[in-house]
Order: sequence, then C-alpha cells, then structure tokens
Amino acid sequence: MRFPTLRSVVAQAISALCLHTITAVPALAAPVKNIVVVHGAFADAAGWRPVYNILTKDGYHVTLVQQPLTSFNDDVTATKRVLNSLDGPCVLVGHSYAGTVISEAGNDGHVKSLVYIAAHAPDAGETMADNNKKYPGTPVSIVGTPDNFVYLKPTDYPSQFTPDLPHAQAEFEAHAQIPLAVSEFSAQVSDPAWKTKPSWYMVATADKMMSPNLQRMYAARAHANTVAIDGASHAVFESHPREVAALIEQAAQHSGE
Repeated sequence: MRFPTLRSVVAQAISALCLHTITAVPALAAPVKNIVVVHGAFADAAGWRPVYNILTKDGYHVTLVQQPLTSFNDDVTATKRVLNSLDGPCVLVGHSYAGTVISEAGNDGHVKSLVYIAAHAPDAGETMADNNKKYPGTPVSIVGTPDNFVYLKPTDYPSQFTPDLPHAQAEFEAHAQIPLAVSEFSAQVSDPAWKTKPSWYMVATADKMMSPNLQRMYAARAHANTVAIDGASHAVFESHPREVAALIEQAAQHSGE
C-alpha cells in the first residue's frame, strides 16, 4: 500500500483551503444605477430637471414619472408602468403626495430602496388627510373645482409652495400646476413598502405645505436614513438639488448591499 507523501498532503490541504476561500466570499454588489422619480401634487416632473442633470452627469439612468393625479390607482399604475420598463433594479423617489404612491408601488421587485423628499409615508389604513390633521401645518390656499379636483391658488403659490425660488420661476409653476383629484387625500396603502425596504428621507424644515413634524414622524417610523435641510420649502428638490441628488445617490450606492 502506498501512503501519501507529506508534500502531497500539504498540497491537497492548500488546494482545499483556496477552494473554500473562493466559494465563501460573496461578490460585492454593484450600486443601483436606475433612478425613478415620482412628482408630487400641484406640480409635474419638469421641476426635477436640476436633480436629473446632476444624476445623469454622475452616470445614473433617470426616469421621471408623469403621473396624471386623477386617482391613486391611476398614479400607482403610471409608476408601475415605468418600473416594468426597467432592465434592472432601481431606487424609487417620491415627493409630497407621491410618497403615498411609492409606498404602494415600491413593493415591485425592481425597487431596492425608497427615497422620500418631504413626502408622505402612510401606514396601512392611514390617509394623507388624517395625518395632516394630526400634524397641522401652515394653512394653505387650496381651491376646489366642480368636478372634485383641487389646486393651489396661483397668487399664493409662490409664498406657500416655492418661497425659496426666484419669483418668476414660482409664478410660472403656479400656472403650470396639475390639479389633484380630491380622492387622493383619502387614498390608502395596502402594504407599505417602507416596512420591508430600506428608506431615505429628506425633511424640509421650512415647509409650508406639509408639517415638518409630520415629515419627521414618517422618517423615524420608517427607520429611514434622514437628513434635514434648514430653511427649505416644499420645493426643496428645486431649491436644493445638490443635496437631494446626494441623498438619492447615497441610497443607490447602498441599495445593492
């Protein structure tokens, strides 16, 4: 009977150790490169151009959802339509009312993380209307229409929605806003995605459209990675695009972990 030599035993041990080392170490996950942005009420996606420019320059593929604001289901469907067109994972971003939309649509398999920009993040059974009552903010000039839509009074838009933007820009946006179906205020999320997916949150501390305290509550409850922008209005994505883009990129860089 031939016995293995000491040299062959050592060689076999080293080979086994190397194989174990190679198979035991997982590959590092690549950062997510797709960003999907959903605009909020009384606005459209055009205001996100400064953030879009920064993200695309940094190598991200950015898609902006132009939701119709005709019903919660319509807005979720519009968002899912974009998600279904992607060829890989994404970070889903929502502003204001759109936080409710991404909390529902964010359960889609493409979504790895959520970013809330001064946005609602309701739990199941909650509504924007009820949560606004629990955390009242500054009174705003909302006007109703005969067919149950609402919009922000154009003369008050610059002082309430966009006080930290140039007045000419605010005036234009006041007359370009998309009316919101009243039913959106009572929309409910069936299974909030922030309960199972990592979240980031930006608080606008001088927000007159949505209570900063409500924003802080949402962020804390979701255990979100949170930043606060001092003096920022509800249009923080326009007045502080670099900070908003940085938060989105932070989410993208950590969503593959």
